[in-house]
Amino acid sequence: MKLFYSPGACSLAPHIILRETGTPFTLVKVDLGQHRTQEGGNYYELSPKGQVPLLALDDGTTLSEGPVIAQYIAEQAGKQELLPPVGNFARYRVLEWQNYITSELHKSFSPLFDPRLDAAAKALFTQQLSKKYAWVNSRLEGQSYLTGDAFTVADAYLFVITGWAPHLGVDLSALANVQAFLARVGQRDSVKAALAAEKTAA
Repeated sequence: MKLFYSPGACSLAPHIILRETGTPFTLVKVDLGQHRTQEGGNYYELSPKGQVPLLALDDGTTLSEGPVIAQYIAEQAGKQELLPPVGNFARYRVLEWQNYITSELHKSFSPLFDPRLDAAAKALFTQQLSKKYAWVNSRLEGQSYLTGDAFTVADAYLFVITGWAPHLGVDLSALANVQAFLARVGQRDSVKAALAAEKTAA
C-alpha cells in the first residue's frame, strides 16, 4: 500500500492506523500547493479531488476520504478493537463519532486555514468549535477514549484534528478531559512513530 499524505494534515489519522495495525505501507508526500508528489507526479492524475489522504493498493486501486481509509485498514488487518465487527453495536458508536468529527469538527476547522477569511468570520467559527469541543469534553468524562477504554479509529481522527487548535487560535486549554485525551493518545507508539516520520519528511 501507498499512503499519499501531507505533513500534519488529516492524512495523519490513517497514517496512525496503518502503524497501529502493523500494516506494511509506503509514505508518499504530496505538495498540496503544487499538487505534485515527492516522486514528481501530477497528484491530480491520482486524485482528481486534489486532497489527501489517498490510499493506493498494490493493484492500482485507490481509496480516498480519511475515515473510510481508516475503516478499510482496520478491517483488512482484522483489528476489531479499532473498529468492532458488523452487527456489534459498538461499531456504530465508533462510526457515529467518525461522522461527527468529519462533519462538525473537521469542516469547522477548514475555514480557519483560509487567509481570505476576515477576523469576524474566523471568530464565529472559533466560537462554534469551542462549543462543540465543550460537548466532546463532557463525553470524555470518566473514560479514556471516545467510546470507552479501547482506542479506535475515531480516536486517531479526533487527535489529529484537535492538534490543529493551538495553531488556529482555538483555545481548548480549559477542557481537562480533552487535554488528558490528547496526552494519552500522544503516548501511543503508533502516534509517536507517525509524527516522527512526518516531521522527518517535512
